[in-house]
Amino acid sequence: MKRFRKRILLILLVAIIAFVAHTLISTGFFRTVENKFKGTVLKKIPIPGAEDITVSTSDGFALISSTNREIHPPVKEEKGGLYLMNIKDNDFSITHLTSSYQKSFAPHGISMIKKDSTYKVMAINHTPDGQHAIEVFTMQNKILVHEKTLTHPSLVSPNDLVLIDENRFYVTNDHKYTDGFGKVLEEYLGLSISNVLYYDGENYIEVANGIAYANGINFDTKRNLLFVASPRAFLVKVYSRNLDGSLKFVEDIPCGTGVDNIEIDTKGNLWIGAHPNLLRFGSYAKGKKETSPSEIIKVTYRGENDYDIEQVYTNDGTVMSGSTVATPFEDFIITGNVMDDHFLILKTKN
Repeated sequence: MKRFRKRILLILLVAIIAFVAHTLISTGFFRTVENKFKGTVLKKIPIPGAEDITVSTSDGFALISSTNREIHPPVKEEKGGLYLMNIKDNDFSITHLTSSYQKSFAPHGISMIKKDSTYKVMAINHTPDGQHAIEVFTMQNKILVHEKTLTHPSLVSPNDLVLIDENRFYVTNDHKYTDGFGKVLEEYLGLSISNVLYYDGENYIEVANGIAYANGINFDTKRNLLFVASPRAFLVKVYSRNLDGSLKFVEDIPCGTGVDNIEIDTKGNLWIGAHPNLLRFGSYAKGKKETSPSEIIKVTYRGENDYDIEQVYTNDGTVMSGSTVATPFEDFIITGNVMDDHFLILKTKN
């Protein structure tokens, strides 16, 4: 009987050690992050929690999602906002687009698409009662008008979305479990159980699952490819899109860092803000650490099994903590984060 108990205890000890080792290794705990960038910090823009940023290259502006993310999800009514920043001719003037918006607004992932002279804009909104919604706007001449609010039970933990046209989009749920022991296991074991939904204008359809923390998402219209960030697995998942909106898995791109939002430049390259050390980022997000390292990578994707990954920027958190997005425009990189009181405009050296 004693021998049996010893065996059980030994098995439990081995399991605990394996769990701890897996968690530390798979979250980048042992990685050393050095300050590295072949360029300069051109400007700091004083907008807090600029978690997602996307750019209109044709009209020369950036759209920015901002809110107080020190407490997330929000426990009281939050007045975050969407901002427009002009980036033509080095003019970084800011326009607050939602200053008159009356509802509680804690925007997260955003997407926009242009038709003629009008933009359709969508933003994920997290509310204090634990509900999640997608706010739909139209924008013309720097004026944003709220159209409607989309809600659905399948939006259990929406993170990011990408518009296909004015009515159809894909959206990621970064968790399957949003509280309790299930959420703890999902995060620390890195369980691949989150998903991607497709909204066809009427219905929400699960089109991809088996993802460890489905996060940033973007669509390359020229190559008909959908890219989904899986920060907990340190990779980007690639799918081809079928005519009915369903997806066919192509491959995983190992990135070696906790990839977050994905932006696509005019040449089809992926630009990704990332978290090199997820445990450190988790402590930072909970207010237990003052800083968290940041990383920007560029993925040149030429096709299946044919890609390069370039480390563009790394910082130990002293200049920027918790980077989430990197949006290129000419020789600028506009990069946002989770909780800093500003975001950065980087200028590359050509």
